[in-house]
Amino acid sequence: MATEQDLGPRLAARLGYRLKRARADLDALHEQHLAPFGVNARELAVLLFLDGREPESQQQAAARMGIDRTTMVSLLDSLESKGLVARRPDAKDRRRNVVVLTDAGRATLREATRASDRAEQELLAPLDEREAAHFRALLERITETRDRP
Repeated sequence: MATEQDLGPRLAARLGYRLKRARADLDALHEQHLAPFGVNARELAVLLFLDGREPESQQQAAARMGIDRTTMVSLLDSLESKGLVARRPDAKDRRRNVVVLTDAGRATLREATRASDRAEQELLAPLDEREAAHFRALLERITETRDRP
């Protein structure tokens, strides 16, 4: 990875660059920590989303998560091939399919969430507990502001 000296202080100081580096570092940590569970960070996000919700169609889930339909189909196909989710007829409207977690999906979710937590802790290790909580709160505040219409 390039150092600040390689990039120069003007680029290294840019928020976009720092966010990109943090994201790349977190992605690499997730890849390492999630590998034993056979899922990646995007698949874990779908499992987290589906957990404890009323079953929804893949189109509804894609819209709520802000994922395009084609990408959602690919993610669900992958999760289904691993036995972690299932597409089933909706009990209220049998013409429509909904996506649900399987027992294996729930078990993988528990373990993969712990692994993801470890990846996040590793990324935030340079911060003390108070700083890490403050950093999360600030990111939440920024993104909540952007999520509003």
